Order: sequence, then structure tokens, then C-alpha cells
Amino acid sequence: MATLSPHLRQATPVVVDHASGCEVFDADGRRYLDFTAGIGVTSTGHCHPTVVAAAQQQIGKLIHGQYTTVMHRPMLDLVARLGDVLPDGLDSVFFANSGSEAVESALRLARQVTGRPNVVVFHGGFHGRTVAAASMTTSGTRFSAGFSPLMAGVHVAPFPNAYRYGWDEAQATEFALQELDYLLATISSPAETAAFVVEPVLGEGGYVPGNTAFFQGLRERADAHGIVLVFDEIQTGFGRTGKYFGHQHFGVRPDVITIAKGLASGFPLSGMATSAELMSKVWPGSQGGTYGGNAVACAAALATLEVIEAEGLVDNAATRGQELISGARASATDAIGDVRGLGLMVGLEFTTADGRPDTERASAAQKLAAEKGLLMLTCGAHMNVVRMIPALVISAEQVAEGLAIWSDVLAEV
Repeated sequence: MATLSPHLRQATPVVVDHASGCEVFDADGRRYLDFTAGIGVTSTGHCHPTVVAAAQQQIGKLIHGQYTTVMHRPMLDLVARLGDVLPDGLDSVFFANSGSEAVESALRLARQVTGRPNVVVFHGGFHGRTVAAASMTTSGTRFSAGFSPLMAGVHVAPFPNAYRYGWDEAQATEFALQELDYLLATISSPAETAAFVVEPVLGEGGYVPGNTAFFQGLRERADAHGIVLVFDEIQTGFGRTGKYFGHQHFGVRPDVITIAKGLASGFPLSGMATSAELMSKVWPGSQGGTYGGNAVACAAALATLEVIEAEGLVDNAATRGQELISGARASATDAIGDVRGLGLMVGLEFTTADGRPDTERASAAQKLAAEKGLLMLTCGAHMNVVRMIPALVISAEQVAEGLAIWSDVLAEV
């Protein structure tokens, strides 16, 4: 008898029978409020009728049309539709399946168009589990341990994580940019640095937002040295932060963005977007893939974008996110050292009385919440951050319900 790998550790004991919106139901009919959204994937909620209908219709017409063999209408329509929401100047798209593939595609592009070997990433970032993406990931050793040697040419600079350093935001930002300059002077010459790759909000690294001064500093250095600025928008994209893309909070123009997760409401679809000028410099034959731009996934993505616009989900994420973070701060106890986030990305960091990471209590709180009917996940280097990441369709009543359960959890742990 075959079994799943024992290393696929489940965050909750729930076996889902069916789901709708922000609610999942097990085989016994018990209802759970879902504040995980499949790690930010089900942006329009579980089984949104518009997405379901689009996928069902497409399955009856074409399931797989390999896109370097034949073209199909859902993909061509999706490219055109993405042109309405992508940042100005990012008008050329490449599709893949997973976030890791999108990141590796961006890395390949940056190295090919610059002719340079190195990439600078930022401490706490998560970019995927494949070899190159894992080499660029510093949110936890669990993503890269045990299969060294990793890819060469990756160098790590600080992210302005003010809470971790015990500074205010301005101090943390000044330090991060000074250390980046020092890295460029001592480790990776600008003439050998192809790209900066950064998340607008650290995801697996603990839900830590960046800030305008830091990202503008990256833009200035990228412009000065011909370095490609890549924003990893895999978790922050498509309305999650209360703007269509996370970097739009900071008024900074990227050269490349990577996208996935919330794009197709649960169907596997990822990609990168850049300018036609940069994309034209990619080496011929270097892009492709069997399943990229799958017809059903593209149909689901088109429906997702339709729902996001028709239902005002970007604005809803901003409004509900403010309610969520305000309520989480109001209910915080001494066990929580920091509550932070952007839109519907809220992190609650558990610490001991002397300020050290409290992994045990964070885990206990996450498990107790599941017992009480609220599904959440942990993240951070020490897995001591409980994160709230509900679907963009969440209502004010569901936010209030989740916060009430969370308040009960904190009273017990």
C-alpha cells in the first residue's frame, strides 16, 4: 500500500470534504473558518461560482494545449487581461506552474540580459524549494538543508526588519542600505551583480513589510549600476496587500515581477512579467515547459481577475485587513511581541518574557485555534509567528468571528 511521505507534515488535522468562500467542512460536516487560503492561493475563496464555471466550461473544450506547440484562447486572453492590471512597462509575460519556476525564470532572465553571474537577496526572503530558488531563500534552513552544494553566486543583504533588530524603521532601513552598499563593495561587485530579488512583504520570513525608503534605495542602486530589480509578488500579488501588487504601496518601479498563488484561485499557474525590451534579450530556447500556461488554469485566472474587479476585492482586502490587524493588536497579550502586516497578511509574533522567539506557544496557539474552528499557519525562522491570511472575499462578520476565536485562544495559551 502506498502512503504519503511522512515528512509532509500537516498544520491541522482537518480532512476537507468541501469548501466555500472562507469556510471549509470536514467529512462530519464540521465547519472551520479558513484563515490560510491555501497559503494565499484561494484569493476569491474556495470554489467561487464564477471560477468553477469557467474551469468546467474549459475542461469540456481543451484541457492541455502545450503552449510552444499550439496556442489557445484562454492564454492569449489572459495575457491581454493582465495588461490591464500589471504595472506600467511590464508588458511581456512568461507562464510557468509554480512560484519556484517563476523565480528561476526571473533569475535566468537577469543573468542572460546583464551577462553577470551574481544575485543579491535579502535576509528572511522565501523564493521557493527548487535548487536555485532554495539557494536564494533565507527564511529558514529547512528549505535548503541537506542537498548542498547549492547554487553559487547568491549573496544575502539585510532586510529592514525593525522588530528583529530592536530599532525603529528608519534605523533598520539605514542599516540595511549601508550593508547592501558594503556588500557591493566587498563581496559582489556591481559589475558582477545581475539582480536584486526581494519580497515587498517577507512571507515565510514572518510577514514583515518593507518600506518606501528601503525599496527606493534599491531602485536607486539598481539604476546606478544596471542591476535588474525583481519583486517577488508570489504571495503579495493580486490584491492580497490591499493594492493589486505589494510594491505599489511604496511607489517603486520594478524591472520584473514574479506572480503565482492568488492568480488562478487554486489552479497551478505562475509567471513573470517584464518589459518587452528585457524579454527580447532572453536567449532563444531558454523558456518553455510542458504545463506552463495550462488552458484550464488560464481560464480560471481570467475568471479570478473578473471576480477581483467585479466584487471590489482589492479594496475589500484593504478594509478587512485594517480591521484584522487592529483587532489583533487590541487582543494581543504579553505573549505577543509584535503584530504587523499589510492588507490581508497579518503576522503575530510570539516571544518569551525576555524577548526570545516562543515557538512552543505559537504552535500551541495555532493548534488550539484549529480545535476551536479557526485554521491558521505559522511562519518565521523560528516558526513563532502565527499568520492570518484569509481569502480576499472575507466579510466583516467573518473577520469579527475569527478575532473572537483568536481572543479565546490567547486567553488559554
